[in-house]
Amino acid sequence: MMSQFAKPWLDHTPLLNPAPMALEMGVQRLENRSLLVAVRTDLHGCKGRMLDWWFTFFETTQHIKWWHPVDHVEHRGWDANWQRGKSYHGASISAVESLAEIPPVSAKLKFHDPRDVFSAQVVEDAFASQQVSAIVAARIGFGDHVKLDANGDPMSGQMLHVTRDTPFGCVLRSRFVLGLDDEHAEHAPSEALGLALMRHCYTEFTFLSRFLPSLYYGEKANGEEIPLPW
Repeated sequence: MMSQFAKPWLDHTPLLNPAPMALEMGVQRLENRSLLVAVRTDLHGCKGRMLDWWFTFFETTQHIKWWHPVDHVEHRGWDANWQRGKSYHGASISAVESLAEIPPVSAKLKFHDPRDVFSAQVVEDAFASQQVSAIVAARIGFGDHVKLDANGDPMSGQMLHVTRDTPFGCVLRSRFVLGLDDEHAEHAPSEALGLALMRHCYTEFTFLSRFLPSLYYGEKANGEEIPLPW
């Protein structure tokens, strides 16, 4: 059975397969007038476990400015469900950010266990086969008046980041679905918004890949063997 997170009209399962997808990078209008935004980013020197760890680490405006020094404006904080160094599943975050040329806007995200998106067996098999090394899933909303459901989830959008480790680092596939609560065509998110989000996502994770390995090894200090450049 498809989870309520994924919605009946959209199946995210192909993200778990490394085979090429019809839409690896770009935007697509869906039948329900919502907008699918696809982004693919090569993260050199990074592994999926590092990306997953990053969401247990950052907690200040300075941290998110490392992530995107231009677009990220303000980190307004995690809720009480987030504890540094622990799982971020079930936690919510608020921030202010630009999307490329689009001026700063408030954003709210609530993170989910990947098994809320895919079945537990599908997730287990994807990790066991090493086709996937991390899955970051969240409900998202933009603006000052984000509609929340009874569980505190933003109703208008979804976000997924799925990594697959490679010899050079990892491949990150990101997917956003915007406008899920907009029933009227005139309120549907524009393709210009989707393209701006695509550029923002590619840029922020490219910036992140430039410092994440050193930060991960330096902060985590968990006895992992560290690959030295010399």
